[in-house]
Order: sequence, then structure tokens, then C-alpha cells
Amino acid sequence: MYKIAGVINYVVVIFLNAFTDLGHKIIIQNTIFKVYDGNTQVVLTAIVNGLILLPFILIFSPSGFLADRFPKNKIMEYSSLFAVFITLGITYAYYNGLFLFAFAMTFLLALQSAIYGPAKYGYIKELVGIKYISSANALIQSVTTVAILGGIIFYTILFEGMYSDTLINEKEILKAIAPIGWLLVGSSLVEWFFASKLPNKMQEASRSKFKLKHHLSGVYLRKNLKRLTYNREIFEAIIALSLFWSISQVVLAIFGEYAKSDLGITNTIFVQGVMALAGIGIVVGAIIALKYSQYFINMGLVGIGALSITLIVISVPFIHSLWLMATVFTLFGIFSAFLMVPLNARIQFLASPVHLGTILAGNNFIQNIFMFSFLVLTTLFAYYGMHTEVLFYLMGVVGVFLSYITLKHYFVDTFWAVMTIFGSLRHVYRYHGLENIPQNGAVLLLSNHVSWLDWVVLQLPLKRHINYMIDRDIYHWFGFHAFFKKGEAIPVSAKGSKDAWREAQKRLEKGHIVGIFPEGKITADGKLNSFHRGYELIKPEYEGCIIPVFIDGMFGSSFARYKKSNKPFYRRREIHIYFGRELPRETKAEEIQYKIQKMKEKYETQ
Repeated sequence: MYKIAGVINYVVVIFLNAFTDLGHKIIIQNTIFKVYDGNTQVVLTAIVNGLILLPFILIFSPSGFLADRFPKNKIMEYSSLFAVFITLGITYAYYNGLFLFAFAMTFLLALQSAIYGPAKYGYIKELVGIKYISSANALIQSVTTVAILGGIIFYTILFEGMYSDTLINEKEILKAIAPIGWLLVGSSLVEWFFASKLPNKMQEASRSKFKLKHHLSGVYLRKNLKRLTYNREIFEAIIALSLFWSISQVVLAIFGEYAKSDLGITNTIFVQGVMALAGIGIVVGAIIALKYSQYFINMGLVGIGALSITLIVISVPFIHSLWLMATVFTLFGIFSAFLMVPLNARIQFLASPVHLGTILAGNNFIQNIFMFSFLVLTTLFAYYGMHTEVLFYLMGVVGVFLSYITLKHYFVDTFWAVMTIFGSLRHVYRYHGLENIPQNGAVLLLSNHVSWLDWVVLQLPLKRHINYMIDRDIYHWFGFHAFFKKGEAIPVSAKGSKDAWREAQKRLEKGHIVGIFPEGKITADGKLNSFHRGYELIKPEYEGCIIPVFIDGMFGSSFARYKKSNKPFYRRREIHIYFGRELPRETKAEEIQYKIQKMKEKYETQ
């Protein structure tokens, strides 16, 4: 991916854009932190965040139109130039102690980002294509987070270094830290230079014309909102992201006051540092999300992320140690990435190239409507004296709803994601011949059976879910039955096998993947057992094929019947899975066993 022309320049532009935006926000927030206390501090912090969100709401239609109508690299270039003039105005405000003017410039800087946003994220798909869309989203999320993290630490340290306890009001503080403004200007200039070097990757542009009266009258708003709902999965992903960002905004808005009043922390470096650890967590989480999305966009990570974030938010009021709080915020970042990376990649993947800018602008619009509404409620609650601890609990309730809607849509994916993580703790999986699995149509997977995790091992690299045939007694295991049922497993027993094979027939006729272990049991000695001929009852009338599979390396592991290993416990076992070339639907059990035996003899010696 890094060899693609423009990727490095794009990464630099993304970093500097977030770094500069964050720098001014930190200066304003730290000034508020030093001058105000209690509910006034929460209210002003919420207003700052509101000024940042408001432009994304107001120019939803124009920003989407621009990203669809004009080359996205040019929009980024001209937006970066606009930022140069804005930061010059901010620097002027600092030197003259104009706090309200500097406060208001937060809105203009956010306006630039609102224009920039749809083009910035829409450019990902154009630049790297579908193949690297998960990798690119993980990279951009990591770079953005590093920029935010670096901005928090860098500008907070500069602020504290220039601040003195003798400074008593906003005007004096801004004059004292005024030279920081030139750093904002310099960052904007460098960003503009790299943005001007980005290649034009637009292949198809929208032919629509923008009419101001339609924007002001709400015609575009209604039309674009309707477009967002055309694809239900895109809309549901946007709602999930909106709820997540709402929780995050409120947590970040109230943590400063909570740290000051409940933890007794008054140094902004410590306060911003703890929140910055969430940024480190996002980088780590994005890397992990990329690892588990190397074969497809792993939507199961979304469910894990939502559940974990909910538990973390609810637990915050019970934590009174700074170091433990730092750990919790790091975990919050990790699980935030689990949610953000797959959902953003999925939206970009599903969106039509012609309307990608509008959909991404709509994503920003709805997210910011949610966040702005939550900040208004936070401001009202703080104004009327509600303790920040209660606000954490309220965000926990929102997290419960977020978990519900994500698990409702990605329940099976979440189960497989959990099993993927569980399996990878002990194993390293190497897949061979994945190209032999058809992207569409019926597939009958027939594999050797070496361990209790074979069914997990086969599923991990496949986006399409495997409908496994499993023993009826196992199908009804307590605690697992719901997962097997939701995962569309097919229970089979000696008494009712004909019904099971008929059900397998129906699944194949619908174009599903059906997985069977023809040995009927886990091998006890590593050798292939005789293959049962039951699957031959499936009539070869479906449109599809048989794929033989050989699993190598699981025998002797802790999940096999025969357990023997000379490897230290901390070393992960390397497992190789070989998907053979497709075979005719009429292939008999003896021939399948012969094929897999030959695969075993070939690959075990490598």
C-alpha cells in the first residue's frame, strides 16, 4: 500500500490537519481549565466542543456536493490554504489577548474541517482501492490519533511551560502563550504544501449543480438524508458511529472537571495526558483491528468494541487511582478502534463512488447532530448542578443501547471475532489456497478432523459464514445452543440423519457454504479415519462444488484428543490450512479421503 503514489503525502496531510486543529482547541480548553471551576468549566468546555461540531451540521449538503463534484485532492489543497489564513487570525487573537475572538475562531477552523472531511475520507477508496480499504482506514485512524495524541501532549506542555500562576484571566494567559500561534501557522503551511502534491484519483464525478436556494430551503438536506437510508447497512453503521462519538464527546467534556473535583488533579498535563492515552489505545486497537481484518472487513470487532466501551464508561466513577484511570482510558481507545475501523471501512466499501462524498458528509452530519445534542444535554445537566458521576452512568446507558443495536446486526460476526481472538492467543494461522473458495455460489467444505477448534480454524479467513453440520448433542450444549442456532448450524444424529442431509441440500441450493468433517470424530492418532458416506445423500443438483481441506499442526495441541508438545507454553503453535482445488459435486467419499490423504502426505513433510 505504501508504494502507491500519493499515500505518504496523504498520511502527512492527515496528520498535520488533525495536529493543527487540536492545537488551538487545547489552548482554549486549557485556558478555560485555568480560569474557571465547577459547572462553568463543564459548560464552557461543552460550548467549545459545540463550536467544533456545528459546522459539520450546517454545511452537510455543500461539503458532500463539493466532494462528489470536484477532485478530492483539490478540495484538500484549497482547504489547507484556507487554514493558513485562519491560523494567522488565531495568532493575532493570541498576541492581543482577544479570548472571545480566539474562542470564535474555533468555529472557523472547524468549518474548514467540515469542508475538508468528506473529501479527506472519500479519497481513501480512490487512492488505495477496495483491496487495501481496511488497511488504509486502520492507518488513517492511527495517524489521526497519533496527531491528536501528539497535539494534546505537545501543546499542553508548551502551554504549561509558558503559563504562570500570576496570570489571572484569559487575556493575560493568551498573551503569555501567543508564540504558539506561529506553530499553528507553520503546520498549516506545510500541510498545504503536501496537499498540493496529492494526485487526482477521481474516476467519476457527479454532474449535479448546487443551488443555494435548495440548500437554504432544506431541499438538499431531505434529498441527501433520504440517500443515506437507501442502503440500510450504511445507515445503521452511521447510527452506531454517532452513538459512539456522542459517548466519547461527553466523556472528554466532563473528565476535566471530574479529575479536578474527585481526583484532585489540577495540572493540565496530567488531565490531558490521561485522555491522550485513549489515543495510544486507538493506535494499538487499529493495529489489532487490521490484523483481524486481513481477509475481510471484520464486523464482529464492532460488537466487542461496543460492549467493552460500555463496561469501561460505567466503571469510571468507581476508579480513584490516576494510574488505573490511565489504564482504563487506554483500553477505551483500543476498543474504540475496534468499533471505528470496521464501521468506517464498511461505509466506504458499500457507498457508490458517485455519491461517496455525500454519504460521508451525511455520516459527519448525523454524527455531529448526535454529539451536539449530547453536549447540549451535558451543558444543561451541568448548569443545573448534576454531578459528573451521574453523567458517566447516563453514558453507560447509551452504551447499553449501542451494544444492543450492534449485537443485533453483528451477533454471529461478534461470536466469530471472539473465537478468532481466542484461537490466535495460542496459534498462528497460515492459510493456503483461499483463492480456491468461490466468492459466490454453493460450496461443500470437507475437511479432516484434528481438534475441537477445527470449525473455528476454517471459518476465520472467510467472510461468508459456514453452515456446519454438528452432532445434535453438541448443538444443544448449554450456553452454546444460541450461538449454534444463530450461526445456522445443522444438527445431525443417527436417528434423524436424513432430515439433516435434506436441510444441508436446501442450504447448498440457496448458495451457502456447508462444512462437514466426514470422519465423524476427532482423530486420536493423527491418521485419517475412514470417511462416512452420509454427505453422498446430498443430491448434486445444486450450483456449486466440493472443496477438500487439510488442517496441519493442530494434532498434539491442547485442543486435540492427543496432547503432546515440546514447545514452551508462551510460544504459539503454527497451524497450516490448505484449501484444495474444487472437485465435482458427484465426488465420492473414498476419493475425497484419497485427495486429503495425498494433501496430508504432501504438506506434512514441508
